Amino acid sequence: MASAKNQRDLFRIAMKGEWKEVMKMYKEGEDAHRAKITRSGYTALHVAVSDGKEDVVEELIGVLLDDFHKAKEALAMQNEAGNTPLHIAASMGNVKMCELIANADPTLIGIQNKDGETPIFLAALHGKKDAFLCLHSFCLPDVGISYFRREDGDTILHCTIAGEYFELAFQIIHLYGDLVNSVNSEGLTPLHVLASKPSAFPSGCKHGRFKRMVYECLFVNKLKPDSSYTHQPCPVKSPNKNELNPSYPGNYRIVVMFFQCVWRVVKDATNKKSAKEEIPTIENPTNEEPQSSVAPSKKAQLETQKHDFLPSNYATCFDFVKIVYKAILVVTGPGIGGVMRIRDEKEKHTWSLQILDELVERANMYDYEDPGETPWAHDDGDHGLILEAINEGHETVIAPQTTKKDSSMLIAAKYGITEIVEKILKNFPVAIHDTNSKKKNIVLIAVESRQLEVYKLLLKTYHQNDGVFRRVDRWGNGALHFAARMTKHHKRWPIPGDALQMQWEIKWHKFVEKSMPPQFFVRYNRKGKTPDEIFTKTHKELVVGGGDWMKSTAESCSVVAALIATVAFATSTALPGGINESSGKPTLEKQPAFEVFAISSLIALCFSVTSLIMFLAILTSRYQEKDFGKDLPWKLLLGLTSLFVSIASMLVSFCAGHFFVLQDTLKYAAFPVYALTCIPVSFFAAAQFPLYFDLIRATFRSPFGDATKFSQ
Repeated sequence: MASAKNQRDLFRIAMKGEWKEVMKMYKEGEDAHRAKITRSGYTALHVAVSDGKEDVVEELIGVLLDDFHKAKEALAMQNEAGNTPLHIAASMGNVKMCELIANADPTLIGIQNKDGETPIFLAALHGKKDAFLCLHSFCLPDVGISYFRREDGDTILHCTIAGEYFELAFQIIHLYGDLVNSVNSEGLTPLHVLASKPSAFPSGCKHGRFKRMVYECLFVNKLKPDSSYTHQPCPVKSPNKNELNPSYPGNYRIVVMFFQCVWRVVKDATNKKSAKEEIPTIENPTNEEPQSSVAPSKKAQLETQKHDFLPSNYATCFDFVKIVYKAILVVTGPGIGGVMRIRDEKEKHTWSLQILDELVERANMYDYEDPGETPWAHDDGDHGLILEAINEGHETVIAPQTTKKDSSMLIAAKYGITEIVEKILKNFPVAIHDTNSKKKNIVLIAVESRQLEVYKLLLKTYHQNDGVFRRVDRWGNGALHFAARMTKHHKRWPIPGDALQMQWEIKWHKFVEKSMPPQFFVRYNRKGKTPDEIFTKTHKELVVGGGDWMKSTAESCSVVAALIATVAFATSTALPGGINESSGKPTLEKQPAFEVFAISSLIALCFSVTSLIMFLAILTSRYQEKDFGKDLPWKLLLGLTSLFVSIASMLVSFCAGHFFVLQDTLKYAAFPVYALTCIPVSFFAAAQFPLYFDLIRATFRSPFGDATKFSQ
């Protein structure tokens, strides 16, 4: 080991960035390359790699390669976490440094740190696709699963899907297809991991109307495998400089994309004839080349050039529509940043669906029927489903677990990912009978998790399968029991307020009940409880919270309603201009402003009294769970509507009455003054508008729909 003085000198000059001095010490010193100069066990080479000094790393490796034994020892030095310089370069995604180090000693790719992670594993863990492919090109064909798996059993495919690095995950599936069926120490496959990512699918994201329109109009390219990746060392393509560090401002990105799309259309139009001539050669049975060696790559290229919902000869017209739309976005779009965020989101959704297709198509039927209950290895070759821990050359098999894991379809149903549920049921119809450790099937899980779209999908597909919907769990609870049950961990409906939550809970319970014929679901569980009893017991806290919310809302609004009623009554009796003593009629009765004043003051009085009565009715309600279904929401909606009308009428009557006070010369100047006067009073109404619209949406726009059509 290097002396303490040499360590201090190396640390000092490395921190100052005097790398020429470091190289000099590496040349002259026998132990400088082994000196750990930081508390975390970094050598000078570790520091240079972590700082991203590509030129320095290249020169240091060049110095070390003068002595092969010395270079091999220096490059294999590990810090306290067990990371070599290649680990750090791979986690940073620096392709050049990965290539330099791997060229010097390809065996470094298989060195594990203290967590059992190899450099190629870290590249996948951090989503560094180029670095991963670089290291992959140095791997020999017979490398074991230990390269791609760490101690907890997670493989590179588990990690890339968990990190939502779908572009890299797609390449891994095509390079190491056996990893699709691998399970970790918890018994989870990559499909299980994907099933716990609701935000990665269209069903897990809700957009407004405008964002939905932008989302539907954006187009993204699908992933395709690149057959040029081999197990032999090959030159590594550096990232496109213009993509990483564009020479144009960020807000010009859509403009650049526009011209790129124009170029693609022109290129496709000119190559249209040659593309048609190549297609028959793929399908030609008399071709001397084996069809399997050519068709996959050509087929993948052709699939990226066509659109599933249009004929192939319409591709150019479709690209023209894309150009026009992107031109509109440039001129009148919602902003460069907003459009690109929506585009990135759609790109993630498109790629996740491709990953789903690959995982389900490659899944083994037997493994699916036993989805990760025990992490046993199925030896299908060097890349088989091997779950083994490599520790100093000794093979240790992880002990099997006894706890039954939920299948990937049940996990997807819990998170409401209809795409996964539909895909698995299509490929594996027997999956409809999957149950978890509590004997809950997909129907019970969908109802318990309040996943409406999953339940509707099951009703549409399996509404005639009585056995699926009559299923009960270990304690005899049916679908209606789970619709009635609510816990603190349950998913809340997309509506604010406990009162409106309670309203939708009632609607959900009725929807599940009416989705099947009368007396279809079991009435009693093994404890003798009915769904109605469970509903009353589990919704007590929500009823109390909804009642408190109703009371506070009614109290605050009733104060305003009473104030408006008082003002409206006083205004209606105090007529502007007075009364004609001889006739007893208002002196200004023929003026249009007076008619406006009289009508608006009467409306303000009537509607303020109506709203006050509605709020008092809410305050005197019994607040039982059935009251939250229709009674209380309707009273609150009627009260708020009357309150808003009375506020508007009061403001109109004030402006009409005050109009007579002004002289003719100030007549036109009064309108902006009236507008400013109405602003403070309008603040209260504006603050209540969100509640009003949410109440309308919760009462009239139910997402559940008509359940009786499924029970027929």
